[in-house]
Amino acid sequence: MILSIDPGTTQTAYCFCNYDTLKPVSFGKVDNDVIMSDVLPQINDYAIECVAIEHIQGYGMAVGKEVFDTCIFIGRMLERVAYIQSKVKILPIYRKDEKIAICGNLKANDTIIRHTLIDMFAQHDLKNGKGTKDNKDWFWDFKADVWSAYAIAYTAKMMMEGKM
Repeated sequence: MILSIDPGTTQTAYCFCNYDTLKPVSFGKVDNDVIMSDVLPQINDYAIECVAIEHIQGYGMAVGKEVFDTCIFIGRMLERVAYIQSKVKILPIYRKDEKIAICGNLKANDTIIRHTLIDMFAQHDLKNGKGTKDNKDWFWDFKADVWSAYAIAYTAKMMMEGKM
């Protein structure tokens, strides 16, 4: 299993994925205190290969308080993961890594990344990758930042397998 995390200032998206198939097992977007108290402790419930957390990367532009608050929260999560399970591999994932792993192009944006993931994994709903309530597809019930959390999981697997 891979636990991938897209941290935010007040809410964080996460996705537990089967390592071999990358099938999403459990996912959501929750308040940061819920990640710390309820989600991260699940590391011990699953056979986790790695915890992949998207990190902040500077691009030479001014940033505000929210970016620094997110950096502090990433540090708190790293510390919590190490406390819960000291042997789990922790992978920092940067946005540029996701773009290269999924699209092979640094100019890719969120829309392109999402559609590429749909092309790779959707089985019948090739437009949204979600399907319907009666005929669910790979990305059933994905919303907002959960897509990013899944992209982080995909990138982590590619890195762990030496494919990038």
